Amino acid sequence: MRIDVFIADRVGIAQEILASLARRALDVSAVEVEPPHVYLEAPALDDAGLEGLRTELLRVAGVRSVESVAMLPGARRRLYLDALLASQADPVLAVDARGLVVVANAAAVSASGMPESRLVGTSLQDLAGDPKLVDALIAQGYRLPVSEVQIGGDSFLLETVALHEDSGTVAGAVLTLHAPHRIGERLSALQNYSAGGFEAILGQSPAIRQLKQRAARMAQVDAPLLVRGETGTGKELVAHACHAGSRRAQQPFFALNCAALPESLAESELFGYAPGAFTGALRGGRPGLLELTDGGTLFLDEVGELSPYLQAKLLRFLNDGSFRRVGGDRELKADVRIISATHRALEDMVAAGSFRQDLLFRLDVLQLQVPPLRERKEDIVPLAEVFLARACAQTGRPKARLSQAAAAALLANPWVGNVRQLQNVVFRAVTMSEAAVIDVGDLELAGASAATMPGPADEVGTLDDAVNAFEKALLQRLYPQYPSSRKLAERLGTSHSAIATRLRRHGIGPA
Repeated sequence: MRIDVFIADRVGIAQEILASLARRALDVSAVEVEPPHVYLEAPALDDAGLEGLRTELLRVAGVRSVESVAMLPGARRRLYLDALLASQADPVLAVDARGLVVVANAAAVSASGMPESRLVGTSLQDLAGDPKLVDALIAQGYRLPVSEVQIGGDSFLLETVALHEDSGTVAGAVLTLHAPHRIGERLSALQNYSAGGFEAILGQSPAIRQLKQRAARMAQVDAPLLVRGETGTGKELVAHACHAGSRRAQQPFFALNCAALPESLAESELFGYAPGAFTGALRGGRPGLLELTDGGTLFLDEVGELSPYLQAKLLRFLNDGSFRRVGGDRELKADVRIISATHRALEDMVAAGSFRQDLLFRLDVLQLQVPPLRERKEDIVPLAEVFLARACAQTGRPKARLSQAAAAALLANPWVGNVRQLQNVVFRAVTMSEAAVIDVGDLELAGASAATMPGPADEVGTLDDAVNAFEKALLQRLYPQYPSSRKLAERLGTSHSAIATRLRRHGIGPA
């Protein structure tokens, strides 16, 4: 049984309490003194014996109460500490002032490749194979910038927290080892927390429905995927969706824009670099996106912009999953699915000698073609309405709507910049206008006004002529998408009879 003796703090009271147990021939297996409590564990003590012991202890000056407890505080703390360490997926070590391992969690035992009994007492420098590591830690009071160490043949980023005695002397440190892929999981979770799956690809046109169906099938196949399409069509959104629909969905997703970085920076970003690889490099080196993405998906946007040198390094990785960091001599492995994207004709680049044909073959195992916005006109207005609602929410203004003329102008626009351009146009209109209805002028589309007119201003006769010409042009443009008077009336928000009359007037529809 375990008991809590509540006491008044005075000299010798703990000895008198223990003497009482000794007179009863009770073996005490544990004692914890935390004034105003003395905790005792006496395995032979039972409920009947507790009553007699309580009576005797209450005669000791300063003893206030004697009660049984389920667990001693120290044992409870050890239990919780063991559970806390066991729950940590990252290896955690506690070392003393000399750098000897005192405590290690299960992940650290596994990473070291040795049993816990042998790991405890091992020097950190022997464990990491770095004779200067402990000297550097001690010299800097166990405060080192995040640096890389090798434990059990694997690379880890070392994070240290110094432990101090009451006098301020460093008593040791708690060391946490972060595997690159674990860091990648956390960074990816922060960067992609709002990234959706195929539901995030907006549109109900036949072209988009076909794209989603094809992409959903390819998401299940663990092979390189090449996404083709013009700028602004949403290739990265498709890549996100394919990752979310794959078996790697719970693993990291990272993206690298190959056109945004010079060759040297793109190389270190993709492959990482070894310690001392170049001036300004971190002391312990740094893992690249391939290591951070291990187990997940890496999206290479504008892959056609890679230099010939990086094309060769990427090809080698695609062949066997191995690579070397910049300035490194160790072969590293990573299990990463590559999804790449381009708006360029890679076949033409191969013919011109600026892109490797063998790399194209490795990247173009699976292929998706994202249609431009002008080829799915039925998605333009619904997309604009979604962007309009988002823009109003972002700017904190009341909800707005598009006028019929604005919708017609959007349909008439060529959208060279595709969905991204449409989103920017709508956001700009919401930002610059306070009106409840967004009209043509608010869209600031180049040639929008002209697109809604029948021709040059000097060719327009009366106002009725201009209105009739605009009406005819609008109906001619929309009727192929809504090939019945009822569908067209619903689209334009008017009555079926009114649309039927106008279609007959302009000779539009079946003869």
